[in-house]
Amino acid sequence: MAIDRRREAAGGGPGRLPPAAEENGALPPGDAAASAPLGGRAGPGGGGDIQPLPAPHAAGGPHPSLLLLDYDGSVLPFLGGLGGGYQKTLVLLTWIPALFIGFSQFSDSFLLDQPNFWCRGADKGAESAGVTATGRWGGGDLANGTSPPTTLFPTAAWGTAGPLGNGSGADGGEAPPLPSPPDKGDNASNCDCHAWDYGIRTGLVQNVVSKWDLVCDNAWKVHVAKFSLLVGLIFGYLITGCIADWFGRRPVLLFSIIFILIFGLTVALSVNVTMFSTLRFFEGFCLAGVTLTLYALRIELCPPGKRFMITMVASLVATAGQLLMPGLAALCRDWQVLQAFIICPFLLMLLYWSIFPESLRWLMATHQFESAKKLILHFTQKNRMNPESDIKGVMPELEKELSRRPRKVCIVKVVGTRNLWKNIVVLCVNSLTGFGIHHCFARSMMGHEVKVPLLEDFYADYYTAAGIALASCLAMCLAVRVLGRRGGLLLFMILTALASLLQLGLLNLIGKYSQHPDSELQLKLAVGMSDKVKDKFSITFSIVGMFASHAVGSLSVFFCAEITPTVIRCGGLGLVLASAGFGMLTAPIIELHNQKGYFLHHVIFACCTLICIICLLLLPESRGQSLPESIPDGEHYTRQPLLPPRRGEQPLLPTHAELKDYSGLHDAAAAGDGLPDGATANGGRPM
Repeated sequence: MAIDRRREAAGGGPGRLPPAAEENGALPPGDAAASAPLGGRAGPGGGGDIQPLPAPHAAGGPHPSLLLLDYDGSVLPFLGGLGGGYQKTLVLLTWIPALFIGFSQFSDSFLLDQPNFWCRGADKGAESAGVTATGRWGGGDLANGTSPPTTLFPTAAWGTAGPLGNGSGADGGEAPPLPSPPDKGDNASNCDCHAWDYGIRTGLVQNVVSKWDLVCDNAWKVHVAKFSLLVGLIFGYLITGCIADWFGRRPVLLFSIIFILIFGLTVALSVNVTMFSTLRFFEGFCLAGVTLTLYALRIELCPPGKRFMITMVASLVATAGQLLMPGLAALCRDWQVLQAFIICPFLLMLLYWSIFPESLRWLMATHQFESAKKLILHFTQKNRMNPESDIKGVMPELEKELSRRPRKVCIVKVVGTRNLWKNIVVLCVNSLTGFGIHHCFARSMMGHEVKVPLLEDFYADYYTAAGIALASCLAMCLAVRVLGRRGGLLLFMILTALASLLQLGLLNLIGKYSQHPDSELQLKLAVGMSDKVKDKFSITFSIVGMFASHAVGSLSVFFCAEITPTVIRCGGLGLVLASAGFGMLTAPIIELHNQKGYFLHHVIFACCTLICIICLLLLPESRGQSLPESIPDGEHYTRQPLLPPRRGEQPLLPTHAELKDYSGLHDAAAAGDGLPDGATANGGRPM
């Protein structure tokens, strides 16, 4: 009787037993209220059935109505889905800032590009004999504190010399051919100068490097400036994600906009490189808040069938910002004007305070029903909807729940789950691998070991990378449409692994067998052919690798946004985006050490791709599914078979209905009483 009373208090009714979970992670038909979006049903009195992982109850009452928690099935259709004019306006407002974010993310390629430099007042051709376009040989060895500069893709050729800054006396002639690396004495003599002239390749007359002479012994400060933005992004993703789950998406977005304006504009007024690097850290922190909250708001506004398309449009807009950056640099001419031009468009986003609402999905998931009611009425007014169109009765149910206390959750709660933490960790490793190995492919294609004249120009490097990113976004749309989220991610990860392994193994194999010819003439021909073949294969594998690794990183972030519950979605997104930041951080670290350890760096990430291929099979498929709203929803979001089962095919495990019927065994046991000695129940004899 005590057990029955406890079951009645839980809302399950007397004598009811919790149903067992069905195969492949499917929800039982009577699951809890928090699992309503995935197919649960209400128990007596609006309560939920007993479940293996119950959600925390509100104070003094059962779970909210399943109708309110089924956002994609009841609330969103009531508001008109994405067909409402107000919803379309909000989606458009999340696309526009993606252009500004693209400007900021790729600004380092112009502000911190290492230009050609030579001693001021000396002959350009003579003094630059030991200085490359990346300054790789201009400052001595690493013991003297020098390091290669950080461009988007380090090159070893002069390229097309841009405008000359810092009082250059050059006549504007063509840059000299790539010299051979000087010895240590030549490096020391080149760095004995007290002033340098610069040939900037990015369209600017002056950038950060030329303003504060960040060459030779001061070249390491360029990498610190690079680190500051990336480290700011990493900390920003982690911290603003947790804050957005607790206080809401809108406050984090608006405060991030305000502070990115303050810090971003102050960067343009920096008086030294230390001030520049410090302010770039805070600029990156605020940029992470803007990026993350807009991503989450975009996902939470859309119905299941439109989420990926809306996200891909935002990615294409950010790629457009990448493509427009060289034109902006040529227009602004000075790095301070360029920095101000990049940040000033965020002033338009101050208007979001009055026109962009809080995420209605987040309000409903955290049981803030009073604020949700006001926002629903605001939506119906903006869309000029008739309240009588509420066929499912969302508003009457909402009226009953207005007194409920809010229930907010932090991302640390995911530690106590069984499936959700595993899914997030797998996607974090995928994101880290995708963005980390992308630099390996970029350096293989545009580094100093590939002597391709087209790729020795800064603009060719830059637009090649942007074109590959654009093609990757378009290919993702097709792959995800055909194969789904998990299948598309698995396909691109396999392509990344193949490109990496072939580049590491096949190219070395070609060089090995070319060293064993029959004669000296064949030796020369073999060496020449080997170099040409290796260069061609290296470029091909690098393009495929950059193409596939970009898709892996982007799909990992989107996948996490879909399978992470609404109550902790920003926290989960912050973890995956921070992992992507760690992957990107490996690029300036390798360049800081003068490319030492590059091969090991590539080998480690190649091994990670093989591990990721196995782990991807553990993820669920989220295409066409409702977003999980609570942690129990995300916990039940488990793996399905990669291929759909054939018609009439029996499952590997018996279902719940088959498990509770053992009458066949009893009949066989009874029939065995009349069998001869030594015979089994099925009539056979033991061996």
